[in-house]
Amino acid sequence: MDDVYVIDRPNRAKASSHTTRAIVVLLLLVSAGLQLIVILGGWSSLQGSKAVQLVFALLYILMAYLVSRWNRGVLPVAAAMAILLLIFAAVSGPEWLDRDKTGFSTPESILGSAGLESSVLALLTFIVIPVQVLLIGFAAQAFQQEWHVELEVPKSRALWSGAAPRKLVERPGARRGTTSTGATRG
Repeated sequence: MDDVYVIDRPNRAKASSHTTRAIVVLLLLVSAGLQLIVILGGWSSLQGSKAVQLVFALLYILMAYLVSRWNRGVLPVAAAMAILLLIFAAVSGPEWLDRDKTGFSTPESILGSAGLESSVLALLTFIVIPVQVLLIGFAAQAFQQEWHVELEVPKSRALWSGAAPRKLVERPGARRGTTSTGATRG
């Protein structure tokens, strides 16, 4: 009896791929969390488009979801956005420290209550920098692991637990092993 053939993704079965994927998802979520804390805790003192900053954090959450579903295509986008966020954090960190002096008030949060102290916001902003460096490195490593490679193998030889049977296209009236005209393959 013929063994059922399935689409196997052998690179997804590797422990290193699972570990790298988990680290990338974690780094994306930590980045988004840090962004949201800084945005919400220093709302009144932020300059520029606050909506764009919120969208940036939400995109990180979306990318974390996509990477958790083995989507390899967002990894270069995540690395590019990490470079941008790294630059923004490197520029804005010292600015938060400049606000931590006499004469400056504590920023208000989005709800109108007292937000976080400027020194705390500076610390969180500086923590974003190494997180983004790690995100760039792990996203590049994950991209090189080639999660997208697919092989058609007998189910007994499939390495990836999510291997699914191939979809056969049935043509009405056609016999197995024939061409679309009904001629036997030689």
